[in-house]
Amino acid sequence: MSIDTATEPDRDLLRPLRYLWRVPLLLLHIVLGILLCSLILSWNQHVVMKNGREPFAHRMIRWWSVNLLRVFGLRSVRIGEAQRDPVLFVANHTSWIDIVMLHSQRAACFVAKAEIAGWPLVGWLARNGGTIFHRRGSNHSLSTVMQAMVERMRSGRSVAVFPEGGTGYNGVLKIFHARIFQAALDAEVPVQPVALRFARDGRRAIDAGFREDESFLHNIVRMLGEAPMDAEVHFLAPVPAAPDARRRMAELSRERIAAALEDRPG
Repeated sequence: MSIDTATEPDRDLLRPLRYLWRVPLLLLHIVLGILLCSLILSWNQHVVMKNGREPFAHRMIRWWSVNLLRVFGLRSVRIGEAQRDPVLFVANHTSWIDIVMLHSQRAACFVAKAEIAGWPLVGWLARNGGTIFHRRGSNHSLSTVMQAMVERMRSGRSVAVFPEGGTGYNGVLKIFHARIFQAALDAEVPVQPVALRFARDGRRAIDAGFREDESFLHNIVRMLGEAPMDAEVHFLAPVPAAPDARRRMAELSRERIAAALEDRPG
């Protein structure tokens, strides 16, 4: 496996120039996001896909997400097909932008850490996007989250989770927690693994993800200056339901995502 490592900033002469046009575009796009939430999403939080047709509000989420990726120099690329709503999407997790990547292809309710709810603007945007907030380390919170997931999926919405329980570093895919898969079994919906992969010239790049001890703001600033990359969203084969073997469902999901993250022979 070959992994493209981060280019040293002092060798990237175009980095200062990228900030000149990306920062104003980001500010403008944030304003558009506020208008989108105020005028459309806040009034359409419970709309669902019918007969495979995507609601207008969901199309707007995808449009905004695709263009936010472009602001950061990321080209949205889809590989494979997403299952129709409702479905439980399980994906690898390296960065805040993973949510935007999946939203660029399919609007879904994400499960995110409770701290995000208190972030200025970001928390408000997340709530309007249908985010389910979870307080890590709290069994009571997890039970509440699981119940909310089941209710959303039974109502026709898809839910997306990161079974690693947090962001990974240096391209390492951590162990998937199995308990979260019970929500799909209770709601009787399929589980579809999704591999989120950054690439340059077809080779996997890990420098878009969080670096160890890197803050949310630092990552945004660093990413705004990065050279263009592809943001690949791989929709993989659904995992067979196994009521007596959630661990096997988790392991199989992880195996399929790990295989999709690997560089293909050129």
